Amino acid sequence: MTGNGGCLKTMSFSVFVLVLCIISVLLVQPAWCGDISHDDDYAPKQPGCENPFKLVKVRNWINGKEELNYVGISARFGAVVEDVKQEAHSAPLVLAHPHTGCSYTSEKLTGNIVLVERGNCTFTTKAQVAQAAGAVAVLVKNDKEELYKMVCDENETSSDIQIPSVMLPKSVGRTLENALIAGKRVKVLLYSPRRPMVDVAEVFLWLMAVGTILCASLWSAWSAKEAAMESYRKLKEIPEGFQNEEKGEESDVIDINIISALLFMFLASVFLVLLYLFMSDKFLLVLIIIFCIGGVEGLQTCLVALLSRWFPRAGGKYVNVPYFGAVSVLTLLVSPFCIICATLWAVYRHISFAWIAQNTLGIALIITVLQIVRLPNIKVSTVLLSCAFFYDIFWVFISPFIFKESVMIVVARGDKTGGEGIPMLLKVPRIYDPWGGYSIIGFGDILLPGLLVSFALRYDWETRKSLLKGYFLWTISGYGIGLFITYVALNLMGGNGQPALLYVVPCTLGTIVALSWWRKDLKTLWSKGESQKLPSVSAGCLEICSALRCFLVLCIFQLWFSLLVYE
Repeated sequence: MTGNGGCLKTMSFSVFVLVLCIISVLLVQPAWCGDISHDDDYAPKQPGCENPFKLVKVRNWINGKEELNYVGISARFGAVVEDVKQEAHSAPLVLAHPHTGCSYTSEKLTGNIVLVERGNCTFTTKAQVAQAAGAVAVLVKNDKEELYKMVCDENETSSDIQIPSVMLPKSVGRTLENALIAGKRVKVLLYSPRRPMVDVAEVFLWLMAVGTILCASLWSAWSAKEAAMESYRKLKEIPEGFQNEEKGEESDVIDINIISALLFMFLASVFLVLLYLFMSDKFLLVLIIIFCIGGVEGLQTCLVALLSRWFPRAGGKYVNVPYFGAVSVLTLLVSPFCIICATLWAVYRHISFAWIAQNTLGIALIITVLQIVRLPNIKVSTVLLSCAFFYDIFWVFISPFIFKESVMIVVARGDKTGGEGIPMLLKVPRIYDPWGGYSIIGFGDILLPGLLVSFALRYDWETRKSLLKGYFLWTISGYGIGLFITYVALNLMGGNGQPALLYVVPCTLGTIVALSWWRKDLKTLWSKGESQKLPSVSAGCLEICSALRCFLVLCIFQLWFSLLVYE
């Protein structure tokens, strides 16, 4: 499409690489729906103390009125919390005396659930004391907001504990404790419902991801076709002796080469580690601002390109704006609307339907990036997607052996920001899930395969291949199948985060490489693709310098915020 509003022309390469790195690091992210099971291999297990950690719903009634449901986490020891509401433990809640519940007393707690404070003795001791007094379950109030995993001490036996124990966040425990101190009647129901095998959210996410790549590919191919026709028209109008000068014109498109692909993945890893180590509420606020800026740019670009088709006169009129230069009238009219949308989302992002605005900004940004950044051939695609493939596997599955937890999943889950994850993702609420929450997919899981799918369609159009004899249909079908397999694996793993590129890359890159080899087109696609020119040495040096500048900016940026965090 034409009519990009002049905004793309003012975007320098280094600034764009910075934005692209941030988007893709922040999420080449696992597909995620939030897990019920929080089990891990690092929490000790022994006979009688080997229950899986599970999230537990804590329904409560104060003076007969049902309050908000809370969430706790079960212990390694004791009885397993029922997953059916009717068979779950429902009983009056009482305070332990003393509050830590560490010493045996003559007080009878028969038929009650007892609330104790963390500290002064082991968790198993608290459960044994409560069980001896006749309690049917134990709720432990943590001294922090996190859901601490209760385990047995080394060589400790707990086979005699027959009641469930559940850890509560500090604020939840305090709420229940204050109600009991005030003399109110508190009743509690504990259960851990299972997630449904499939939720409508995954279907919507699949449609959004595939639809986004489809739209971006069509726009990219159409723009390439129009650019080629415009270039051909200009060359016909220019005298033969001056045609070489015209070829030096700047393009709004950025072709990735092998060097920039490798640097891109290196910067992605560096930034992901920095996020893991230094993530804070302040850092999250900066990422939200960056997302809003990118969302405004993406939404504006998409709207201007669309509206310029309906209002060509407005799209063709330009006004000189200080610093920005020539900007179309249509861009000036659309920009305030885009800024208001992004600002409203940032302010009200916690309300129930804010995900709609977040997805709108995100999809517009992804489509814009896929319009600007392109892969020139399969060789670069192989390097980029292969690096992303191993990047995903390493930071999801291998990083726990180094950091004791999955770096990418911790960042995705927002463990260090009160459960608020970073915004560079698409998400849909889980409608039929008793736990609620969202199914999500990171931008990188759409952007990186989308670059390959867009390349396939441009190549098909350039070589005038039919749909069945081309590569676009098979590549985008491979993406859809790979994403489908991701969600199958996600549900089989109980909701634990899955690296989508683990399944998507073989289904997309593997499909186009195998099909082109069978058709004897691999050599053409590998070395030439749609571009017949090899990158010049000077262009490669410029890309290296730009990427290094971006890396320096990222380091300075992170150092500054690290100092703010540790003040």
